[in-house]
Amino acid sequence: MEISVLVIVLSLAGLIFFAYRGFSVIMMAPIMALLAATLSGLAIMPSYTELFMGKAVTYIKAFFPIFMLGAIFGKVMEDTGLAKSIAKAIINGLGKDPNKAIISVVIAASVLTYGGVSLFVVVFAVYPFAAALFKEADYPKRLVPAIIALGAFTATMDCLPGTPQIQNIIPTAYFGTNLYAAPVAGLLGAAIIYVCGFFYLSHCLKSAIAKGEGYGQHKLNEPEVNEGLQLVPWFMACIPLLTVLIVNFLVTQFVVWNPGILDAFKEMKGVPLVVGDVKNVASIWALIIALVFGIFFALIIGRKEVRNVHALTKVLNAGAIGSLLAIMNTASEVGYGNVISQLPGFQHIAHALMSIQVGGTPLVSEAISVTTLAGITGSASGGMAIALELMSKQWMVWAQQIGMGPEILHRVASMASGGLDTLPHNGAVITLLAVCGLTHRDSYKNIFAITLLKTFAVFVIIMVYSVTGIH
Repeated sequence: MEISVLVIVLSLAGLIFFAYRGFSVIMMAPIMALLAATLSGLAIMPSYTELFMGKAVTYIKAFFPIFMLGAIFGKVMEDTGLAKSIAKAIINGLGKDPNKAIISVVIAASVLTYGGVSLFVVVFAVYPFAAALFKEADYPKRLVPAIIALGAFTATMDCLPGTPQIQNIIPTAYFGTNLYAAPVAGLLGAAIIYVCGFFYLSHCLKSAIAKGEGYGQHKLNEPEVNEGLQLVPWFMACIPLLTVLIVNFLVTQFVVWNPGILDAFKEMKGVPLVVGDVKNVASIWALIIALVFGIFFALIIGRKEVRNVHALTKVLNAGAIGSLLAIMNTASEVGYGNVISQLPGFQHIAHALMSIQVGGTPLVSEAISVTTLAGITGSASGGMAIALELMSKQWMVWAQQIGMGPEILHRVASMASGGLDTLPHNGAVITLLAVCGLTHRDSYKNIFAITLLKTFAVFVIIMVYSVTGIH
């Protein structure tokens, strides 16, 4: 192996090592990037201020509104009890039959994430009712995290067209697409994941029941569901979710932005435009507008919980502050990727990835690159952002040469980001297990099976596209 490539491998290994042990990526990403830069002969301070910070700040400029508004929307849905109302209605409504128990939890998590609520908020909203259902039915609690993961961390995160999660937003800035790119491919991928995931989890649950395994002796974070709690009716609680989806669709499909709207800003001094074309930012604008409407309706419907200025300030501030950690984590990973991309060894890595020409398209190269980096960083959005920042232009050129549209590139990148991202050091997995009061030893085996299933679905989509050209 070339020494220059070994430097990058050691840097990545260091990032994984420290991330897995709980060190903040915000701190370790620049340290590992600068270590690689120094060993490759680059000056350390310019590598930090110009390469690392330059790209990290550009990412924040492009996506911070989505992170902030998404976090506020999720926090409002959580604190007003609207998310709990939806979860409770679905889980309690379907009953205790093993298959229905799985379906109810998956549907509850899917509805919330597809409506724009962040994955972390969904975990907090769904877990109490899922665990209470499993405890009452005496089903093994250790399966609850994997079932929630199937609903929240898969199809509604990156497959289904129109999902407002960040994993479906990032590709729009690189490929000039919208959130509904390659809808048939996305729906097919979602069907594969849901059907296969259901049969796998149903088999696990029924096998455990046949062996006489019950809920188990658990003491950490056991759910306390107050049945007398006055929640907003579920159909009212769904209105903000539907608002986000409908407004985003209407703005995306029917609002025609003036192609010259950015021209005046290009002429202004001190205005660093992230994109030079409206089509690369139109999807972000659409979702910003949709989230603002969603927040407004959520506050109106849940007004009893935010009936004074102090309560309103508390929930809005908590959401805004909570968004900072999420975007800084991802921006740090993007900055790390930018430093690595400038090192001599990266040219060897890029050549190896671009040389993957299975099927004569860039899709396999893209899928392997994105899912590998998502696994390394433990972040779907972070790994995808690094891969697209480094190689999206080459994939676009390759696609144009063979007459392939950018829509399928968008969908494959989005789905691939949700493949190996859920390795043990992933923040969402760690949070999910902590909220459920379980350990990796208790439940990660089943989460990992869902992870493999997500990765498998991406390559099925690529194979189907190669044969049929389906979008």
